[in-house]
Amino acid sequence: MTAQTLVPKRFIGLDIHKHYLVAVGVDANLNQVLGPQRVEYIHLDQWMTRNLRPDDAVVIEMTTNTWQIYDDLLPHVCSVTVVHPPHVALITRSQVMNDKIAATILARLFAKGLLVGIWVPPKDVQDLRALVAQRNKMTRLSTQAKNRLHACLHRHHIIPPVGDIFREEQRGWWMALKLQSAEKTTLLSNWEALAFAEKQVAQIEVTLKELAAKDPRIPGLIQLPGISLINAMTILAAIGEIGRFPNAKKLVGYAGLGGRVHESGQTSRKGSITRAGRRDLRSAMVEAAQVAANSHPNWKAELARLMPRLGRNKAIVAIARKLLISVWHVLADNEVDRFAEPVIVARKLMQFAYLLGKQNRPAELSTGQYVRQQLDSLGISAELTHVPWGSKKKPVPLPPSDLLVKIK
Repeated sequence: MTAQTLVPKRFIGLDIHKHYLVAVGVDANLNQVLGPQRVEYIHLDQWMTRNLRPDDAVVIEMTTNTWQIYDDLLPHVCSVTVVHPPHVALITRSQVMNDKIAATILARLFAKGLLVGIWVPPKDVQDLRALVAQRNKMTRLSTQAKNRLHACLHRHHIIPPVGDIFREEQRGWWMALKLQSAEKTTLLSNWEALAFAEKQVAQIEVTLKELAAKDPRIPGLIQLPGISLINAMTILAAIGEIGRFPNAKKLVGYAGLGGRVHESGQTSRKGSITRAGRRDLRSAMVEAAQVAANSHPNWKAELARLMPRLGRNKAIVAIARKLLISVWHVLADNEVDRFAEPVIVARKLMQFAYLLGKQNRPAELSTGQYVRQQLDSLGISAELTHVPWGSKKKPVPLPPSDLLVKIK
């Protein structure tokens, strides 16, 4: 009998922190059988070998270093369950709280089957989430540095040169500004922070492009209005395995884009979105909705229909929810966007092909060959022979479609 098939006899709650954890174990009758023990992470391996058994079931809360501890614990016990902190409401409601009490409550709730574990993403999804999160962090750092540099100009009523004032070529202009010593040092610090953040973003995007080139799901998402390469990778990182969601409604709830509902007796009230879900997925869909509502005929019309009743912000959120439903159908059923505009889809795929670069495209296909291959896989635009491209809409020729050859 393997560790994963054993019936647990002890239920161990771990209250984990940055440098240590506190362990408390109980049996099925809630009698304390282990701890409380405080364990520094430098001694974790020895502690697990001495104290954990194959018939132990461990529960931990989701936090910064959860997945590393999860991987460390799994070989020593029959199961490790990760729970979402808001689901452990009794911990926060306790009038007296410390690490021992937190671990004890976790163990007792788990022993009685009152805690539901969350999905544990595989290593590749964990890595993708870390990449996307790091890019977001660097993007925020870049934005903050730019805002502080702009603020410096505003304070001194300095009119900047025309164009992008944050290009490397403009560094000399910034350094030549007549400022006091302290403010000049602050300006230099912000400029260096901006340069660092943009370099990090560029490095991360190189890796994201390499991963996107190998993922067959990306072109299907790219066909949807408002979804770019970065948005598509963010969506896939947040969702993980689409099979976790039996229907689109579950995915909408996971993103926190579903409406609040309170029903009791003959009273029924509905409110704004719950926001109880993955913030990164929700933000990605709202961003996609903003772009779609400004550029796609169907979603422009939808925004015009919803705005008089909801206002722009709520209308965008409603469009984001509908786009997320389309994402579910694309990933779960390999469906084509029912509002797809062939020329718009072809141009988005062409932009995606240029972003990937020839070195990342399969078999080093040319841009036109790659676009045709993806259009054929989606089953659309077989009759399209050219794609308007660039500011002058110069047509880029496409190879003949295999779909037409099969029809003939």
